[in-house]
Amino acid sequence: MNTPTVLIVDSYSATNLGRESLLDKFNDAGVQCVRVQSSPELPTMFQLPTNIASYVGNIIHNGNLDETVTAVSQYSPVAVITGSDVGVEFADTLSERLSLPTNGTAKSIARRDKYEMIEAVRDAGLNASVQIKIKDVDHIREWHSELGGRVVLKPVRGGGGSGVHFCDTVDQSVNAYCEVIASGNIYTDHNEAVVAQEYLVGTEYMVNSVSSDGTHHICDIWQTNRLSANNVLDLCGSISILPHDRKPADTLCAYANDVLDALGIRFGPAHLEIIITPKGPYLVEIGARPAGGDLQHNTVLCTGECQLDWTVDAYVRRERFNNRCNDPYQVKNFYTSVALVSPLSGHLSRYRHLDEIQKLESLYEIRQLVKPGEKLLKTVDDYSYPVLVNLMHPVEEVVQRDAETIRFLDGSDFYQLAEEPVAVIA
Repeated sequence: MNTPTVLIVDSYSATNLGRESLLDKFNDAGVQCVRVQSSPELPTMFQLPTNIASYVGNIIHNGNLDETVTAVSQYSPVAVITGSDVGVEFADTLSERLSLPTNGTAKSIARRDKYEMIEAVRDAGLNASVQIKIKDVDHIREWHSELGGRVVLKPVRGGGGSGVHFCDTVDQSVNAYCEVIASGNIYTDHNEAVVAQEYLVGTEYMVNSVSSDGTHHICDIWQTNRLSANNVLDLCGSISILPHDRKPADTLCAYANDVLDALGIRFGPAHLEIIITPKGPYLVEIGARPAGGDLQHNTVLCTGECQLDWTVDAYVRRERFNNRCNDPYQVKNFYTSVALVSPLSGHLSRYRHLDEIQKLESLYEIRQLVKPGEKLLKTVDDYSYPVLVNLMHPVEEVVQRDAETIRFLDGSDFYQLAEEPVAVIA
């Protein structure tokens, strides 16, 4: 019997830099993987060596679809999966061309462009933000003046909070637009367009799903806890697992399923960010790919499995997926990941009070993303946290108490900076 093969498109951080790997999950299930790179140029944030040793093939698309189809066809793939945002559209194209399980190309743009995705949700009759794709300075000035209140500006194809601006005045919106359109984001050195949206008031949740032939399963839900720091509104300070039987999980699941249908997601994983407002749930944005970072690993610790396990089932163990898809996830351990927020920039000498964090009852691990001796940056987005402290305990109150303790300890006094070296003139 031949070993089944799947193609993983643009397998960067979401698939091979975390502790739970889509590649490893497929390999453990007896499935081999071929890595496909959607363009010769790597995205800005992924211009690091990529470990391809465990892939049976590595194919770089040079713009000629026929050549790439011929190259991947020799492996007789059974599925095409995207590993990151940048691979969504090409994975749709490739899976459709190969007549494999596919979300199709009709709504590919809406699954990647943050303006088009909200319009697709609105067209489906679901709650959707008031928004515009900004044409020029006069356009944003007129729109914000008429709408009033706080608005959010962000690149249409950005990620990780990069380039997101919260604007209370028209002048702030104009300045933010000029800054974003003249710069790049984590994926590219140039923003092609900027979207402006009404500011949504409420708690934000992350909902991770996997779909198989139009049937959706919600794998896990995380509540985000936010703070204002370093002139950034709604900076994510921590995330906590939300039990499936606790409100508003029911509302989130129902809305998420409708959003998946509205965007034509019939196969594979998706990561949704949803805010529960006084008017109900609203989509912030969706990634038609696996959740990144440590979220997969954290979910395994909480529930025993994660979105990646369900992705394998959806493509190569469909009977198992169908038999279990209506079973809600069960929280065995409560888990909160607390992000420390640095108010300082400079060369880090040491973290004060780290010994107090090490004594916390629910401490699972401390991840120093910036180590003493390295350059510390002021935290302004998802890619500038200096430390992540992960807490886990069977009793939720213990985790909550320890999370509050960490937030109390964090601040200017937590970071000791080294003296800047003085230049010596020979």
